[in-house]
Amino acid sequence: MAAKKAIGMIECKGLICLMEASDAALKSADVTMNGWEKIGSGIVIAFFTGDVAAVKAAIEAGADAAGAIGEVVAVQVIPRPHEDLSKLGSWIG
Repeated sequence: MAAKKAIGMIECKGLICLMEASDAALKSADVTMNGWEKIGSGIVIAFFTGDVAAVKAAIEAGADAAGAIGEVVAVQVIPRPHEDLSKLGSWIG
């Protein structure tokens, strides 16, 4: 039985901060970056998928790296998201 996927999100103030977070997240665990979006007022968010443990590790590493150079607004991991959540955007994977 394959591990259920999780969704992880890192929201930062500024694109450079988000790039640092994304780089650290991708290097720290076996996750896939599904995209990013501009929210407004300099806030940007990146989306990652993978198994629950990997996404949790990646989001933590990404937030730590981003926090060292800028402002992390929010982070969230949703383990085993409902299939209808994919209706919100193509970044779900």
